[in-house]
Amino acid sequence: MGEKKNKEGFKPDFVFERKNYMFMLIGIAFIALGFILMTGGGSDDPNVFNPEIYSWRRIRLAPALVLIGFAIEVYAILLKPDTKDQN
Repeated sequence: MGEKKNKEGFKPDFVFERKNYMFMLIGIAFIALGFILMTGGGSDDPNVFNPEIYSWRRIRLAPALVLIGFAIEVYAILLKPDTKDQN
């Protein structure tokens, strides 16, 4: 089960195709970029407060990129494979 017969013999059916993996890599890139943008903003001295930790980039942009990346991952998993080679 799960195998198609062609001229060379049996070919296994894979769950994901190239298109799925491309969207997965794009989603991982969004997630990684979001986490990279969240870093920094701390202070070397624990007695000194650095307000840069509450910047727009860390509070709004980075979490939005991470959520977009997760949405792309869900889309990549649910993307239907092409059905042009079914015999």
